[in-house]
Amino acid sequence: MSVIIYDPNSSRYRALGTGLAVVVYLFLLSPFVVTVPMAFGPTNALAFPLTDYSLDLFRIFFSSSSWLDPLFLSIEVALASMLLAMLAGLPAGYWIARHEFVGKGLVTGIIMSPLVVPAVVTGLGLYLYFSYLKVDGTTLSLVLGHLMFTLPYVVVMIIAGVQKLDRNLEFGAELMGAGPIRMFLTVVLPQLIPSLVTAALFAFLASFDDVTISWFLAGAHTITLPVRMFSALEWEISPVIAAVSTLLTAVSLLVCVIAIALKKSTPLDA
Repeated sequence: MSVIIYDPNSSRYRALGTGLAVVVYLFLLSPFVVTVPMAFGPTNALAFPLTDYSLDLFRIFFSSSSWLDPLFLSIEVALASMLLAMLAGLPAGYWIARHEFVGKGLVTGIIMSPLVVPAVVTGLGLYLYFSYLKVDGTTLSLVLGHLMFTLPYVVVMIIAGVQKLDRNLEFGAELMGAGPIRMFLTVVLPQLIPSLVTAALFAFLASFDDVTISWFLAGAHTITLPVRMFSALEWEISPVIAAVSTLLTAVSLLVCVIAIALKKSTPLDA
């Protein structure tokens, strides 16, 4: 009786895995094949395939306050939540990666809990909490809400970056008389720059693209761009949505390219 041995390194299985990956990626990218061309279509309707191309939808977007105001608010909220997430996530990630303390698992679980709790549940809970504090529908509530779900991404990336560092360099700096703060600023922080930039980019992107939590926390004068897009889809079918979607896709791709470039450039991954 012959025995069939599974060899994942064989050319047949590598080709099968590559083919499956290509099919999955094509399926995930298929909406962009329709959305991106529609962004260059007419201004009176969503049409595909296109018979004429123009930049009129982008001109409408960049000349309309009903779209630009949510865009500027989204950028403001994303920058603020990114900054706060970096300020809180950097020391938290370093401390979790380098130290053992009582309740470490509990603290880590609490920080990471927004990753496993459904966004609808998080958004509803934040809405009720901020309503009790009388700050619902404000920019502050949006920043704090986005901070809560962007912080785990920052902490995870900081922990991963710290674990790749040579701890002997830190011991050597301490033996030479450097205090904990000076050692962190002169030895650890310069080596963490690629991880810091990547964490900041993903925190910004996660906040900028969020719609679920923003939907619960937005007010009449604090509508972010994703919420504006969702409202436009619910109450109207505006062709401008295709242009906005294309712009958001371009921003997401740019962030991913920068993150990949930083990952390849760091010597820690070599």
